[in-house]
Amino acid sequence: MEYDIIYFSLFRWNGPYSSISVALAREFSRARRVFYINNPFTLKDSLTNDPQIETVVPKVTAGKITFQPDEEFSNIITITPPFTYPINFLPEGMVYNKISEQNSKIIYNTVQQTIERYKIKKYVFINCFNPFYAPVLSKDFNPILNIYQCVDDISQEDYIARHGVRLENKAVKKADLTLVTSQELYRLKSPFTKNIQILNNAADNRNFSRAISEPFSRPAEIAKVKTKIIGFIGNLDEARIDYELLKAVALGHPDKQLVLIGPLNNTQYKTLGLDKMSNITFTGPKEIEELPAYLKYFDVCIIPFAKNLLTKSIYPLKINEYLAAGKSVVSTNFSPDIASFKDFIHLSNSQTDFVNLIDWAISDNSADKITARTKKAATNTWKNRIKEFEKLVEPFLQKKKKNKEVTEKSSNLRH
Repeated sequence: MEYDIIYFSLFRWNGPYSSISVALAREFSRARRVFYINNPFTLKDSLTNDPQIETVVPKVTAGKITFQPDEEFSNIITITPPFTYPINFLPEGMVYNKISEQNSKIIYNTVQQTIERYKIKKYVFINCFNPFYAPVLSKDFNPILNIYQCVDDISQEDYIARHGVRLENKAVKKADLTLVTSQELYRLKSPFTKNIQILNNAADNRNFSRAISEPFSRPAEIAKVKTKIIGFIGNLDEARIDYELLKAVALGHPDKQLVLIGPLNNTQYKTLGLDKMSNITFTGPKEIEELPAYLKYFDVCIIPFAKNLLTKSIYPLKINEYLAAGKSVVSTNFSPDIASFKDFIHLSNSQTDFVNLIDWAISDNSADKITARTKKAATNTWKNRIKEFEKLVEPFLQKKKKNKEVTEKSSNLRH
């Protein structure tokens, strides 16, 4: 069926790390038009030095919407709504609800203007993990399908849990279909809807397999490293990462360099003195296209996730990225989804176990093992996820179409 995608996401198009919504939007755009609506900046954000705001400040400050064609993906238009009001600090109640309605109207208006500007007829609306604004479109709109996409256990994200749990459960109830990324999220959201399906994360094999096929030079941060490299790529936040484990790895392998790539969204690494350890390198965030050059020189990749309620719901993006690069992986056994990779990675059940597995994993790099990893990753590409998406949504599209026809027929009979 021919239709466009209107994708409203908590994750901004030019965000500092990979997200499922950006990856899927790019893959959708190979066959469809995609209108990617960024999470709006609030008036509070306007007072910060966030580089993402710089290009849109003049327009959004004036209450205008920015429409920007993507330079690489010709079928994608990225859209930034005007500033909204910061209200997460408010308690639930009349004041919060009133301002929330105003914020949602800003998003509704953004969607409406997008539809009119680009003459959109048939479209699927996807809200990715953003129940704070227009969790599903109001009855004034007529998408062929309203989808809510849940990618994390929102109750475990301290800041957004304040209103997020209540609002997300409402969004799940109202959506035509809820998509979740893991087995645990399926369990958590199933009580609120019968219309729920799992659509796992994946990887851009075309990009990450370049770590094997292309002769990259060593990036500057590791240009002078002569030892074995233990590497991690991802968001270095407080909720997911086990910093005590990272310190144990560095102390247990003084003959190796631990290279951590990603935005630093925590203070624990300083509290534990990781920033003072000579065999730990923090590179900061990198563009996804830059990552294969680092992966090429990693001798082992790690997923040092803490084992908690948040990580229990995670199917990590990075597992398939690592495997697509042919890398040996050591991971904590933090979720049912990571455990499903047990035949292709090294799973640890304790800090000591994790540290000891590093040397084994480095030596576990035969040609057959590398081939097996890349073949596993090849089953988990974004291209395959789009095929799964289409199979998952087709019954819901047909059901909604049939219901609409029945309603229209009934209305005609009454007249």
